[in-house]
Amino acid sequence: MLSLTQLLLVLDSTVMNVALPTVQADLGFSSADRQWVVTAYALVFGGTLLAGGRLSDMLGRKRMLLLATVGFTLASVLGGLAGGFGTLVAARALQGLFGALLAPATLSLMATTFTEGKMRGKAFGVFGAVSSSGSAIGLLLGGALTEYLNWRWCLLVNVAVGLLVLAAAAAVVPAQEPVSPRPRMDLSGTITSVLGVLALVYGCSTAERDGWTSAVTLGSLAAGVLLLALFVFIQTCVSQPLLPMRVVRDRNRAGAYLMVAVAGVGMFGVFLFLAYHLQQVLGFTALTTGAAFLPMVIAMVVMAIVTGGILLPRTGPRTLVTAGFLLTAAGTALFTALDVHSTYAAGILPGLFITGAGFGLIFGPAMNLATDRVDAADAGAASALVNAGQQIGAAIGTALLNTIAVSATTCYLTTHTADAAMQASVHGNAVAFWVTVAILILGALSCGLLIRPGRHPEPQGSEATSTPAV
Repeated sequence: MLSLTQLLLVLDSTVMNVALPTVQADLGFSSADRQWVVTAYALVFGGTLLAGGRLSDMLGRKRMLLLATVGFTLASVLGGLAGGFGTLVAARALQGLFGALLAPATLSLMATTFTEGKMRGKAFGVFGAVSSSGSAIGLLLGGALTEYLNWRWCLLVNVAVGLLVLAAAAAVVPAQEPVSPRPRMDLSGTITSVLGVLALVYGCSTAERDGWTSAVTLGSLAAGVLLLALFVFIQTCVSQPLLPMRVVRDRNRAGAYLMVAVAGVGMFGVFLFLAYHLQQVLGFTALTTGAAFLPMVIAMVVMAIVTGGILLPRTGPRTLVTAGFLLTAAGTALFTALDVHSTYAAGILPGLFITGAGFGLIFGPAMNLATDRVDAADAGAASALVNAGQQIGAAIGTALLNTIAVSATTCYLTTHTADAAMQASVHGNAVAFWVTVAILILGALSCGLLIRPGRHPEPQGSEATSTPAV
């Protein structure tokens, strides 16, 4: 049930992507505005996650799970019935808000429900498989619903999933009292964290349209950095901080947050440029483009389950995560050889299997480490931070890699004939893939150095809980 909730959140980050041309034609908004159908969700989701984590700790996780699922479902209905652009964007923003309340409650329930070592590994293996494959499933589902029904079903389908989650949660999730007898909300920390993350994600989003050197992009990024620096300072001063610094001082948890951020860069880079290649070069439809990612999804799911249930208890996270990043880098490197004559079976399919297996090695251990040995009072904050890392990594990675690809394409066209437009696009994608490979290798090195070796890290001080380390 918790994995189904996570799937609902992750697939909604991409389910509208392939439907955008149809949505634009139906509602009649401009190409300059269409990014907001996707960005509104990511902006609000990423910006309010830490506040959502704290509210989950304050109000009780089951209560927050139920309330947020109701809100998310109603927001989906609003979007599915939207008669204009403004209503649709508002609905997507509301989805992001309730998603930010739902995600920490879901992951913290995972952390507090599955505490025995072997069972915890299996549970987080399944959870990691869902988290890593949900974006690709969103592409496939969005293509199928748009082609055979209507784009509105990309949102209305959440009603059925939401009702299923509500029924299952009410029946099987035990009631949990707030972890603090007299909880208080850190308002100054909430304001600075929300505005800081919003500014960062907004700056990265505008970079795709206006470039990294535009005043809006630079101003937003600078404001985001300053606000987040102020947020960190506030957290060291208040009695009940939104994000206790002890959560991020642990090397393994810091490594987990870095893992999901780097993996988010790599995954969304692969999705973005392969989708372009499949549609622009191979002529795939929206539906066949989504279906083309299925081998990657299968490899992710199988490897994540094997990792959580078999490999992680035997080897520990550091070996698996390092191998996962290197494997993903190797698979991504295969995509740099694509040209206008490459076929799907020979040019793309092998890389999809390899990158899928690599991501499957990363996400399960990352979700596990992010909540390992966390005090009950901090579980919501720790869970929110790992979700925020994935969202911010994806936003920054998409904007950075897209800018690099466009620049490389433009440079190629200046030295070649005008009829080389398709080859120029392939060249730009290849450059972006090489940058993605470099980022993934840096992720392997940094996470390999940061995460402690061994299978069972020893508890440290007051941060240790009765939850066995895996």
